[in-house]
Amino acid sequence: MNTVEELQHRVAALEAQVAQLLHVIAERDAVIVELTAKNVKLTARVVELEEKLGQNSSNSNKPPSSDPPSASGKSGGGARSGKPSGRKRGGQPGHRGSRRELLPAEQVDEVVDCFPRVCECCAGRLPQRPDANALRHQVTEVPPVKPHTTEYRQHDVECRCGHVTRGELPAGVSTVPFGPRLIAWAASLVGVYKLSRRPAQALLWEMLGVRMSLGAISTCERRTSDALKPAHEEAFVHARDAPVKHIDATSWYEAGKYKHVWALVTAAATVFEIRSDGTSKTVKSVLGRMKGILISDRATAFLFWKMKRRQVCWAHLMRKFVAFSERDGDAGRLGRELLEYATLLFSYWHQLKDEKLSRRTFRQWLAPIRTRVEALLANAGRRDIPRMSGSCRDMLEHRDALWTFVDHEGIEPTNNDAERALRAAVIWRKTSLGTKSERGSRFVERILTVTQTLRRRGGDVLGYIREAVEAFMHGRPSPLLLPAHAR
Repeated sequence: MNTVEELQHRVAALEAQVAQLLHVIAERDAVIVELTAKNVKLTARVVELEEKLGQNSSNSNKPPSSDPPSASGKSGGGARSGKPSGRKRGGQPGHRGSRRELLPAEQVDEVVDCFPRVCECCAGRLPQRPDANALRHQVTEVPPVKPHTTEYRQHDVECRCGHVTRGELPAGVSTVPFGPRLIAWAASLVGVYKLSRRPAQALLWEMLGVRMSLGAISTCERRTSDALKPAHEEAFVHARDAPVKHIDATSWYEAGKYKHVWALVTAAATVFEIRSDGTSKTVKSVLGRMKGILISDRATAFLFWKMKRRQVCWAHLMRKFVAFSERDGDAGRLGRELLEYATLLFSYWHQLKDEKLSRRTFRQWLAPIRTRVEALLANAGRRDIPRMSGSCRDMLEHRDALWTFVDHEGIEPTNNDAERALRAAVIWRKTSLGTKSERGSRFVERILTVTQTLRRRGGDVLGYIREAVEAFMHGRPSPLLLPAHAR
């Protein structure tokens, strides 16, 4: 083989090696591209999961009860600081303390005068002379509770004609084995104080000396529910027609089926409705005709209500801003700025509530905040920031519902009233896993409505339920639930 042929052979061999190496490089480049794409995707997923792991009541819609002990920060108002203060537990130096207030003399059942017998100095006998400024010490005790049982004997008497007539019960006597007060108490143990039926059964026996089966307690619930139906209807009609109303919902289970319990809250009433879902159609059936200003979150179910007659909850927005601020990059920077303006907004609001600001000054001070917040939301909405830009665009779509509390008196910037009201339903759901039937759901609606409505104004819950049950059993009109000025 001559030199030229050798060179050609070597060149061909090198070209084959180069082609093989290029093929390997191309395969590796493809792997690198694939791994790079996976890395980007997994990195984004890690960031998302870390955000979820760091969620608590201050930066999300999670309830405070779900916060871990390590949750810290006060920006959202829901978590306690994890930093130790260095102070001892209990009241601090200078703390005024608190003590039980003495009952007025007219509420005292018995007075025992304690006179000294001899003088501490000379041991001489002392006269029992009353002291107008005697030191008062009160001890409150509950007398032994013994149920009162009345037996009615209905005698059969035969007439001369041979017909036997049975004596009737006196007017107003219950045809069931329990009186109105006991029925109201049994139902209240379950519906007001959230005991399950077995603990309620035990308490009735151990504290009152009354034996009652689980079925009898259920019957007491049914009778109480029937007695409270007019009160629930009264509150429902009022809430629908109220000029300002809060609304929110949480999950519920009825016979294992997923449902929603809605809370409709006004200044005078709190109404509960258990419905099949949380769709716009269901919300319309709860609210009725579009009347008044509605305070809610940004759920799509409320989009049918005119924006200018709505107020979006700023507590929800605040938690969103906190979540944004805890991220890196543009999201964190924009989130921190939004959070600063929201914090300033609430500072001005509390000054207005404390009458340290006039409504006119409040509006003037909010004007630049309003402009800047909307500009920040628009800026964030134009960017392609995952899990932020879309939320900010949605907030801007609710622009007309962001500032209603500024332009109208009597409007709160948050939906806290409805959220607080729902806690009673959440506790019930967690302890009983919902209800077993439609009848049980009606009982929940009615007794929660009566309880929360009366507690808003410090009313006597147990007294009202007893009066309602008594009126129902005697065929009288139900007592009115709402005060005269609210009707």
